[in-house]
Amino acid sequence: MNISGTALPFDRNLPEEPRTPQDEGSDSLNIDLRKLVLIVRRNILLILAIMVLALGLGLVATVLTTPKYIAIATVQIDQEADRVLNTVSLEPSATGQDADRFLQTQLDILRSRALATRVARLLGLFGNSAFFTSMGADIPGAGATGSVRDQSREAVLSLLSSNLTITLPRESRVAEIAFESRDATLAARIANAYAAEFIRSNLQRKFDSSSYARDFLSSQLAEAKQRLEQSERAVNDYSRGIGLIRLGDASATNAGGGSGQRSVTTASLVQMNEAANEARAARIAAEQRWRSASSAAITSIPEVLANSSIQRVMEQRSTVEAQLQQERARHLPDHPSVIQLQAQAAEINRQFNALAQSVRASIREEYETALAREASLTAQVDQLKGATLTEQDRSVRYGILSREADTNRTLYDGLLQRFKELSAAAGISTNNISIIDQADSPLAPSTPKLGLNLLLAFVIGLGVAGLAVLVREQMDDTIRAPEDVEAKLNLPLLGVIPATKEAVNVALASPRSSLSEAYNALRTSLAYSTPRGLPQLIVTTSTRAGEGKSTTSYAMASGLARLGRRVVLIDVDLRRPSLHRVLNTPNDVGFSDLLVHRATLEEVLHPTDIEQLSFIPSGPIPPSPTELLESGTMRELVVTLRGRFDVVVFDCPPVLGLADALLLASYADGVVFVIEANRGQRGATKAALRRLRGHQINLLGTVLTKFDMSKASSAYGYYGYEYYQYGSSAEDVSGR
Repeated sequence: MNISGTALPFDRNLPEEPRTPQDEGSDSLNIDLRKLVLIVRRNILLILAIMVLALGLGLVATVLTTPKYIAIATVQIDQEADRVLNTVSLEPSATGQDADRFLQTQLDILRSRALATRVARLLGLFGNSAFFTSMGADIPGAGATGSVRDQSREAVLSLLSSNLTITLPRESRVAEIAFESRDATLAARIANAYAAEFIRSNLQRKFDSSSYARDFLSSQLAEAKQRLEQSERAVNDYSRGIGLIRLGDASATNAGGGSGQRSVTTASLVQMNEAANEARAARIAAEQRWRSASSAAITSIPEVLANSSIQRVMEQRSTVEAQLQQERARHLPDHPSVIQLQAQAAEINRQFNALAQSVRASIREEYETALAREASLTAQVDQLKGATLTEQDRSVRYGILSREADTNRTLYDGLLQRFKELSAAAGISTNNISIIDQADSPLAPSTPKLGLNLLLAFVIGLGVAGLAVLVREQMDDTIRAPEDVEAKLNLPLLGVIPATKEAVNVALASPRSSLSEAYNALRTSLAYSTPRGLPQLIVTTSTRAGEGKSTTSYAMASGLARLGRRVVLIDVDLRRPSLHRVLNTPNDVGFSDLLVHRATLEEVLHPTDIEQLSFIPSGPIPPSPTELLESGTMRELVVTLRGRFDVVVFDCPPVLGLADALLLASYADGVVFVIEANRGQRGATKAALRRLRGHQINLLGTVLTKFDMSKASSAYGYYGYEYYQYGSSAEDVSGR
């Protein structure tokens, strides 16, 4: 037998291998592509229908949408314009940190209501019905909130603002002004008008700011001039009042506070002090010469020796003395020539002494003259010092008035220079905004775009289809293939019963049929379904009637009986019994009679064609089967059956809508849940299982019946289940 695809329950009792974080991560990231393909194949018609509908809606929306056109004009926005004159701008220039803020400010101006108003006035859009028609808007009428004119004005500005798009790419100063309209020509006109009015408004703001600055400077200049005249007049009046005369000398500053000027008294004091210093130096030098001359020998005085007259006299004396020595050597002292030369020598000495005394006297006279001059100049300096101190006391007020006049003069000069610069630059229009590209009438509409709309419809349709398939798969508990049992119901699969065209009795009678092989696999699974082996009391049930639970009950019982076990098959469906027809047994007396004590176990127990297999039919249908199943007789009967038979198989009614299956399952060692393949349950299977689990019923597993392998392989990709087919003896021989 090949029972591939059958999940055995005893596998749950085996120890699990330790799992690593890597294994868990791989499981969480693992995507079962085969399962996704199967889901798509099962729902291909739904997916195609949704996609076709979405594409159709996208096509219809494209055809019905009115075309719109976008015209784009570009302008360059610089932080500063080129300067013709070397003047300082009235507006602060944007630094690197404020560049983004500056550009954003310009974009906000482009989007402003004031600029929209200028554009509307330029193009005559206020009250223009053609503009509303081109924009696809209704002409506003009179209302309770305002006049028709006000509503029309607001509507125009709203249309301009809502259809205008201003973009400025990063790392660029070229802004795009885009306007959308049903009329291509109107879109281009409005875009160009925005660019032109943006430049005009920028120039107008600069001109207005310059005009205001000139007016302000003019008034400030007049006030500064008046203050300067008053301060200078106050300085002159005060100077005249105190008799203070100032000399223009930028290199001097007196103590009184005059800036760059000094008075006549101060100038005289400076000059006289310089002369006194020179006289003092001359007197010291003369005094030094006189002291040297008065204490030294007359012949050693440098001035005497340096005198030219004395030098001539000394030369004459030297000559006479030389002649005298010669005469004395030849003559006696009383010789006339000797006497004559002696007389000449005496005269020359007298002259020499007279000249030396004269030089010494001149040195003394020079000293006395220098001393007198020093005394005179010192007296004059002392006199001028007193006059200067008096003048300085009077000049304190003058210094205050003078500094005030200087301050006013500096302020006046600065204002006058700035006024001249503004006046010179007033007629020169500098602009930091320039048009790069004029907007042309677009040839192709911007919307609608068929390709984009179809792509969008395709994406939306794909998303809706995926959502629909997801909801359908989550709500669908139909079991189509064996692997769906574990995935959807979280139950082990005990066996897969194939669909057969021949009668069930005939197929089960043939041990080589696929049906017999499938039930043999089920029997093997039951043998390992619990830790103790084969359960003694087995309950077979399903969600609804007609899913093959009675056939499964008979097949399990007969298969276990053929293995030599004492088996009793009981039809406990006291509402719609069917096993008596399968076994061709009368149903006059049966299980219901046992419960009401109208018959004994021997009376209702029927043998079958299979040795070791006994059958108890349901018997007459009672008025209240639930009360019979809850009675103490039922519990006693279960104990009796357990003591007499190796295996007891209950063929129960369906779970939904009835309490019989739950009551019977409470007596059993395990429940075999039968599910028909490809039967739309719409949540019924899960609801039935929830009822069983809610009563702590031991579910052994599920049996998938009426499974068509050919349909599953083509529609659901299930390829893992095939039955071993017996061949003839000739085939076996040929196959060897």
